Amino acid sequence: DMSETVFNPTVIEMRGVQVAALRDTSLTVLEDVNWSVLPGEFWVVAGPQYSGKSDLLMHAAGLMTPMGGTCRVFGCETDAFGEAQLADRLRVGFVFADGKLFNQLTLAENVALPLRYQKNLTAAEADRAVEVLLELLELAPFADATPANISANWRRRTALARALILQPELLLLDNPLGGLDARHRNWLLQFLDQLWRGHEHFGGRPMTLVVTTGDLRAWQHPQRKFAVLEEKTFSVLGSWTEVESARSRAVKELLAEPVATTI
Repeated sequence: DMSETVFNPTVIEMRGVQVAALRDTSLTVLEDVNWSVLPGEFWVVAGPQYSGKSDLLMHAAGLMTPMGGTCRVFGCETDAFGEAQLADRLRVGFVFADGKLFNQLTLAENVALPLRYQKNLTAAEADRAVEVLLELLELAPFADATPANISANWRRRTALARALILQPELLLLDNPLGGLDARHRNWLLQFLDQLWRGHEHFGGRPMTLVVTTGDLRAWQHPQRKFAVLEEKTFSVLGSWTEVESARSRAVKELLAEPVATTI
């Protein structure tokens, strides 16, 4: 039914999805995931290590196809994602936990990569777009550096810039706060909030966001939506109020004070 596809307002729609592990696709990490992400929502998916957060996010981006069930991104079934669906893929920005930058390229070249798929841009237009975005993300001073010569904090921010260069409608970030120092954490939390509300650089249009985390407290906010992964199960918690009243052991642990480590 064509009309359903065209008017389907859901950004991500999972029905009975069986999520495979990226490291071994014969393993199931999550069973029977049912999840709807609507335009303009900001989702925080929490879970302990190895609970399947990255794998779920890869499915939500259409980068992996489910072992069972159906996953739709912008109304398009992800197992049908081929060249014809490239336009839908370009509406999705993905930031890997480790950044996945190309070490032989400068930061500016890394950020420019997705623009090469956009055939209708001249080199000058592409350079300008990259320049403006690097400026916005405070990366301009490092434009000509290679990833090995900057700190992990800035590498992570470069990966974010690369995901934003095509001005996606949906932005997925895998453990974006992991390993960031306090200054970079604060910057990122504020910047993602601006994207979600509608950043002027991106035409003021609110962006749909999904992040994964092992620490719920960092993401406390009355207007975000929360879900938790525990023992192969995906559970929607709802609002922050519902997070705080949740009985689950996993949620209590994800809300706990981090263990103080002495060096």
